Amino acid sequence: TSDEFILDEVDIHIQANLEDSLVQEALKTGVDLRQYSKQVELELQHIEHASISDYIKESKNITSLHNQITACDAILERMEQMLSSFQCDLSSISCEIQTLQEQSVAMNLRLKNRQAVRSQLSQLVDELVVPAAMISTILETPVTEQDFLEQLHELNNKMNYVKEQAFRETMACTDVHNVLDRLKVKAVTKIREFVLQKIYSFRKPMTNYQIPQNALLKYRFFYQFLLGNERSVAQELREQYVETMSKIYLSYFKSYTGRLMKIQYEEVAEKDDLMGVEDTAKKDILPSLKNRNTIFTLGNRGSVIGGAELEGPIIVPHAAQKSDVRYPFESLFRSQHYALLDNSCREYLFLCDFFLVTGPSAQELFNAVMGKTLAMFLKHMDAYVCDCYDSIAIFLCIHIVLRFRAIMAKRNVPAIDKYWDTLLGILWPRFEYILELNIQSIQNTDPQRLGFLDTRPHYITRRYAEFSSAIVSINQTFPNERTHTLLGQLQVEVENFVLRVAAEFSSRKEQLIFLINNYDMMLSVLMERAVEESKEVEGFQQLLSARSQILSPPFGGMIAFVKESESLIEKGQLDRLRGEEARVTQLVRGFSTTWKASVESLSQDVMRSFSNFKNGTSIIQGVLTQLIQYYHRFHKVLAQPPLRALPARAELINIHHLMVELKKHKPNF
Repeated sequence: TSDEFILDEVDIHIQANLEDSLVQEALKTGVDLRQYSKQVELELQHIEHASISDYIKESKNITSLHNQITACDAILERMEQMLSSFQCDLSSISCEIQTLQEQSVAMNLRLKNRQAVRSQLSQLVDELVVPAAMISTILETPVTEQDFLEQLHELNNKMNYVKEQAFRETMACTDVHNVLDRLKVKAVTKIREFVLQKIYSFRKPMTNYQIPQNALLKYRFFYQFLLGNERSVAQELREQYVETMSKIYLSYFKSYTGRLMKIQYEEVAEKDDLMGVEDTAKKDILPSLKNRNTIFTLGNRGSVIGGAELEGPIIVPHAAQKSDVRYPFESLFRSQHYALLDNSCREYLFLCDFFLVTGPSAQELFNAVMGKTLAMFLKHMDAYVCDCYDSIAIFLCIHIVLRFRAIMAKRNVPAIDKYWDTLLGILWPRFEYILELNIQSIQNTDPQRLGFLDTRPHYITRRYAEFSSAIVSINQTFPNERTHTLLGQLQVEVENFVLRVAAEFSSRKEQLIFLINNYDMMLSVLMERAVEESKEVEGFQQLLSARSQILSPPFGGMIAFVKESESLIEKGQLDRLRGEEARVTQLVRGFSTTWKASVESLSQDVMRSFSNFKNGTSIIQGVLTQLIQYYHRFHKVLAQPPLRALPARAELINIHHLMVELKKHKPNF
């Protein structure tokens, strides 16, 4: 079997040699392989002998090279040993570095944990330790000292911290709990005595309670401390304060209101002092003007809602009594309610600041303090207003309330908003009721019972003008539609009254003069004392203008001819003008001879009939303007073809000349 394997290898070897390019070339050329093989062997022997000779020649060099290689092997062997040693050392160092790194991380973690524990423990120890200085200060120092306040803050912080740690079941809290509790009891006792002393000081007669209030505000933390640590004591102090201040405010304002009412005018408006009542009684309504018209005249009463007086000092009753000074009700009302406003704002802010309340809680506490006082005010106002017939005083009070409410809104104090609304609910209906009584009194006035009548302004219209201008001027800053409606009704009744009185005159001229005088008087008063753009002014301007145009100058013939001729011209009936030559001639000559005398007569008549200079002047100016307009139209009519050739046209006065002459003859009022 092994022989077969050898033969197979020989075959493979032969086959491989046959594939050689040289063998194939020899086979192709027919070379004898045996001969060629011997030749090759000879060449190889020759080369071998040559190589041996070369080796022999280079034997020294080869020996030297061998020695060098051997030396290098020795050096490389030592280097290999050194590198192996270094490799072992590096492996050992790497392990040590890794170990050190792990140790460093572990040490850093332990350091952080210890620092965290130290911080918490340090805070815990600092918060739990009760210094001797705190104990001595709380026990011995007066509460008004700054040191006591500072140590009280520190005590409050420690107590809150101990409560928090006790909740976490910190065992060390039990060591200081008793000490802190005893300090708290001592602090609460001292604070309670101090605050009660301040509250009781309010009750002393003639005490300015703002001083102890300001003192309490300096120590507002006392109540905060009590609220957080002893709520029963805090509640006790709050109740004591409410009870004390409630009585003080009630007593003060009740006494002040009573003393104020003693310096009111003794003579006040009564139920019969209405606009339409006959002016027969002779009595003084207000001492400042000495007549009944004062209840319809504003005068200087409107200054009570002005900026200077509205927030001016309150009235001091005993000083006014010594000086024998009297005031109208609106001034007393202003003083009374400005004192209420000022005290309410101060009290509300104090309650919010000291007792730590806001929103509904603050309002509830304020009501507990000021509720009785506000109820007393409303009761007094309700009783007074029920018997009051001075509508201007009531209206001024309404506007005082509106302004005071705006002031409190600006101060962001909503304490008595409900009181203002309730007060307005008392004042508005009374004002409307009095106004309705005046309207009804004018409706029921019978002109025939007014006695002798003349063309001068009537006292009832003067009352209306004064009253309406007063209400309109007061109503400027806070317009109210209800007021405008009632004034509109009053104006309608006055206009009807004026027409009823005018109907009592027999002549048309007297009727017109009476109407013009009354309309002019009402318009003048309204424009002088009220707003010129008001509805009342506009209405009377229209009425006065309509009545003034009806009062024509004594040139009726010319005016009638102009109107008739213009009507015919519009209809195209010019032929009908041909028969008017005689009439035209008479009109032209009559105008030329009488116009100056007629203007002078008209001027004197107006001067006698109208007492108002401005009204008389405007009427004359209107009449002269109307005269020039009609005379100009008269010229146009005469320029028409039927009348153009009329000889009388030459006698016409030139319009420009007429205007110059009218300026010369213009009446001098």
